[in-house]
Amino acid sequence: MSLSDPVADFLARIRNAIRARHQKLDVPASKLKTEIARILKEEGYISNYKTQEENGKLVLRVYLKYGGVEAAIRDLARVSRPGCRVYVGRNEIKRVQGGLGISILTTPKGVMTGRQARREGVGGELLCEVW
Repeated sequence: MSLSDPVADFLARIRNAIRARHQKLDVPASKLKTEIARILKEEGYISNYKTQEENGKLVLRVYLKYGGVEAAIRDLARVSRPGCRVYVGRNEIKRVQGGLGISILTTPKGVMTGRQARREGVGGELLCEVW
């Protein structure tokens, strides 16, 4: 478990759970991970998520989405890392996989997709890409 980069740990757990065909996964909860899960649900990459308390600690439970044989998430990529932050301006936000994927950013207006950030006219830290 990567304690220095909890977002990378969260993405790796999702990737591993999809490859193992799990229906759900549990990760230690945080506000940022909850916001990422909210965006993934809004964009249709996961079926649901919820936070609950287990053994005195908050846990984020993510329910994965499958369309027949294939998972809704093909892959995830961490872009900005603790050692090398990647910031983009509102005009530098690129489309992911020709518009088939999404990018997730932290902006002054909150955590949002690249499409929302372009619409709002804000830039920020490019956390990850999902397709």
